[in-house]
Amino acid sequence: MKKSLTFKQKAGGAVLAASATLVGTVAMWEGTEYVPYRDIVGVLTVCQGYTGPGIVPGKVYTKAECDQLLVQELTQHGQGVLKCTKVPLNQNQYDAMVSFTYNVGVGAYCGSTLVRKLNQGDYTGACNELRRWVYAGGKRVQGLANRREAERSLCLKPMPLPEPAEVVTS
Repeated sequence: MKKSLTFKQKAGGAVLAASATLVGTVAMWEGTEYVPYRDIVGVLTVCQGYTGPGIVPGKVYTKAECDQLLVQELTQHGQGVLKCTKVPLNQNQYDAMVSFTYNVGVGAYCGSTLVRKLNQGDYTGACNELRRWVYAGGKRVQGLANRREAERSLCLKPMPLPEPAEVVTS
């Protein structure tokens, strides 16, 4: 997988792209399965958590196919995050929200208290809402709790200020 992906998003005046952090985070939490399987709630899944249409049961997917599906899905989920987010996000916040949305879906993200708080400018409150999303099939799942804590930490992680531009006069 390339370190930088080709798609970029614009949010609140800042250009956001799927960073290596986002790709690595999603791949780590999702794991990679080249043969389709049923996830914890029975959804047909393959590669790094892909659950969309066209999964062929029993097919052995290649690394290239899985990489392509991940980029495609991160693009779609990133667009969904930006569609519902009305405030600027820094790269860490964007990465955390896309990772979360990749796991729960754009509809769940857009209809959440998390987004309501975010759009009210309550960034800390929005990041803290991630801790509530730790259930699958009505049961608390420790793996989801671990993932949400990592997404929350990323969401709250400050970004360094950009270096001032050097002005050269002649």
